[in-house]
Amino acid sequence: MSDRFAALHVQALRKTFGSTTVLDGIDLRVAPGSVFALLGANGAGKSTTVRILTTLLPFDSGTVEVAGLALPAHARSVRQRIALTGQYAAIDDVLTARENVRLAAQLAHLPSSTINGRVRELIERFDLGHVADRRAGTLSGGTARRLDIAMSLVASPQVLFLDEPTTGLDPRSRLIMWEVIRELAAEGVTVFLTTQYLEEADRLADRVAVLDSGRIVAEGTPDELKALVPGGHLELRFTTEPDLDHAAALLGGETDPSTLTLEVPTDGDLPHVAALLTRLADDAVPVEKFGLHSPTLDDVFLTLTGTANRKKFSQ
Repeated sequence: MSDRFAALHVQALRKTFGSTTVLDGIDLRVAPGSVFALLGANGAGKSTTVRILTTLLPFDSGTVEVAGLALPAHARSVRQRIALTGQYAAIDDVLTARENVRLAAQLAHLPSSTINGRVRELIERFDLGHVADRRAGTLSGGTARRLDIAMSLVASPQVLFLDEPTTGLDPRSRLIMWEVIRELAAEGVTVFLTTQYLEEADRLADRVAVLDSGRIVAEGTPDELKALVPGGHLELRFTTEPDLDHAAALLGGETDPSTLTLEVPTDGDLPHVAALLTRLADDAVPVEKFGLHSPTLDDVFLTLTGTANRKKFSQ
């Protein structure tokens, strides 16, 4: 049944290559104007999922709807509503940046009367004016990436697929790319992102799905996924070993005499953390320094992926 309230709707999607099952019945639902991140190790099935959703690869069974249209029946119409930026910039190194955007506009069959304005708009939007007349092959990795996304947006797609878009970028270029993605989502573009950078998903995504061995093993907001994993703790540092021992007797937890620190398990709930600190203050135990440590998406990824880890987590 069509889900007109979803930009992407996938149910029981399966794909095999010979005897190898790459996608084993995955379900996905992506809200319009949101950023959805699909995480997974190499070989987990991320790129296969993207290729299916972008009409580049047939699937064996299940239902797939993109921008409200079912695949494979409406593949041509779907292609008119989406754009894909792969792991490496798909630009012509011989053409200038401006010529690349113009070529993309022509390939998208924009009316000739609108092409000049659209090219100018995208060159300005992605801060490419200073390199617009330089050959694309001379651009830095970050600038080439911005050009690649500008080319993807010439036809104003409803859904933009970004397959590991910041691979190989330096930290500054990665931050610039993150800002571009945020702006696109704020304008109503649905962004489907695959990445191996866990911080990237944490910073950008409204919802995250973890794909492992062809199956979705967890899905939710970044905070919801972090809540699945134990390991949050309050770290307290003391100036003397007697203070450390006194605090451990009051609060429990694990001590490290070499650094005079105590780790007390907590879910990070403010009243609980406040209660722990109040108990120390009431007993006049001086604390040199304290900090709250919460699970990260790295912890989620390492806990939920891999057969051994999944079995351990489910026990």
